[in-house]
Amino acid sequence: MTDENVVLDVPSTEEKAQHYSAMQDSVNLIDEMRTNPPEDMTDEEVADCISRNVEHLEIMVAKEWWGNEDMTAANAAIAG
Repeated sequence: MTDENVVLDVPSTEEKAQHYSAMQDSVNLIDEMRTNPPEDMTDEEVADCISRNVEHLEIMVAKEWWGNEDMTAANAAIAG
């Protein structure tokens, strides 16, 4: 078996900021869905929306290229 070089695709500072902003959007949406879900959505739709956003946060928090960004809100939203 040969060693393969692993290339970590590290986003630029601007891209990291965009990812972090999207994470905050997910946190806000999850919080809103949990505390004040829209009346025009079924419980299943609300649960699906929360689930998809939690999954997004789990994927993003696990990225190895983060610097000193505060993940407290994201981790709290994941924990529910």
